[in-house]
Amino acid sequence: MVSPVSRIKEFTLPDLGEGLTEGEILAWLVKVGDTIELNQPIVEVETAKAAVEIPAKWAGVVTQIHHEAGATVEVGHPIISIDTDPTAGPAPSAESLAAVEVAPEEGAIEPGMIGGPAPGGRTAVLVGYGPRTTTAKRRARTGTASTSPTATPDRPPLSETPPPPVPRHPEVPVTPAAEPANGHRTGPVLAKPPVRKLARDMGVDLTTITGSGPLGSVTREDVQRAAARPATPAETVGTRPAPVSAAVFDASREQRIPIKGVRKLTAENMVASAFTAPHVTEFLTVDVTRSMKSLERLKSRPEFRDVRISPLLLVAKAVLLAVKRHPMVNSTWSGATNEIVVKEYVNLGIAAATPRGLIVPNVKDAGRLTLRELAEALNGLVILAKSGKTPPSDMAGGTFSISNVGVFGVDTGTPILPPGESAILAFGAIRPTPWVHKNKIKIRQVTTLGLSFDHRVIDGELGSKFLRDVGRFLEDPEEALLSWT
Repeated sequence: MVSPVSRIKEFTLPDLGEGLTEGEILAWLVKVGDTIELNQPIVEVETAKAAVEIPAKWAGVVTQIHHEAGATVEVGHPIISIDTDPTAGPAPSAESLAAVEVAPEEGAIEPGMIGGPAPGGRTAVLVGYGPRTTTAKRRARTGTASTSPTATPDRPPLSETPPPPVPRHPEVPVTPAAEPANGHRTGPVLAKPPVRKLARDMGVDLTTITGSGPLGSVTREDVQRAAARPATPAETVGTRPAPVSAAVFDASREQRIPIKGVRKLTAENMVASAFTAPHVTEFLTVDVTRSMKSLERLKSRPEFRDVRISPLLLVAKAVLLAVKRHPMVNSTWSGATNEIVVKEYVNLGIAAATPRGLIVPNVKDAGRLTLRELAEALNGLVILAKSGKTPPSDMAGGTFSISNVGVFGVDTGTPILPPGESAILAFGAIRPTPWVHKNKIKIRQVTTLGLSFDHRVIDGELGSKFLRDVGRFLEDPEEALLSWT
């Protein structure tokens, strides 16, 4: 027979990637009582790198879910319990195990001893340390009206007549001022000078307010509430100005978004990159009219009819060819070894905006792909990023990145380098623009490129030559493909 302890397995949050210590539960794919199979997805978890589905390690029946959706759980902590042998009968719950009464051991305190039972159902205690049977009462303040002292069986009341109350200060009224039918108080109004000034500024008559402060005094909140409420007919009679609604600047007009998951990791990486690598950004405005015509011809070719292609495809191809001509651009600065590591492969990152924040998945070894394979890989990255299912492996190991800010109608930008990379290209919007072409002003398709690079690795000459070659390709991609490859 399987013991209840061994049949109930606690599934802990696994380590979903290098360096990850916690994850947020986005959604449970099972519920208590469900029968699950081995490797069946049971929960969707967002880490600092991606949202992933976690499969079950055992088959069985779900007996307990330890954390609801939205909770952040550390790696190694249990998230779900699974009964791996549900056919052996019902397993005891944690509540039933906790309710088992344990018999007193030998050496228990005898009746009459300190801490033990005493005659009459009482508990023997030290004097002054017994259990409290009554609630504490504050002694009446001297000079204020109170009930007569409590009498005990051993002692009669000290006095049947309460002492006369001590007169209050003449400036402090004992009772609130009278409020006649018109809603205006006739007596003095208790309010501090700042409150009186606030009332004057907001056009509020203090005599129309019933104070909620000590001794019926009017507070700032009372004045603000009075200014916000609609005026009564009695308040509108006469020449008194209408109250002005006060602007409120507090948490009721604020929204707080927790910084976690992908957004938290992105913020940490951007701060580390911005204050570690000395950034330089250069810009180049390019006539891409011929690129747009080449793109239309590509769409009409049979091998591209079932593939979605965009200007980003030609920009990616331009970067890959320019990297071959200038390999130092595709490198990493290693402070640990005091080396510049030049990569012979290009893992091309494409910045993607998702509901969970900015991510930069990359196409592995993009330089070896054909133009059609590159188009398919770029489409796959975008679709997976929008679904929120990008695995951490797709975002690791990038060597060069492209940020397509043009899809948002932005001309260009100064992008920040992803950690470990030495250059990133911003691709701006393509706009019809008056342009000098063959010594004549014509309307041409024009865009602006922005290249940010790590000045420790890439100097101004190398960065300028690389950006120039990307621009030359986009000005005439067909000629560049014939002469560069």
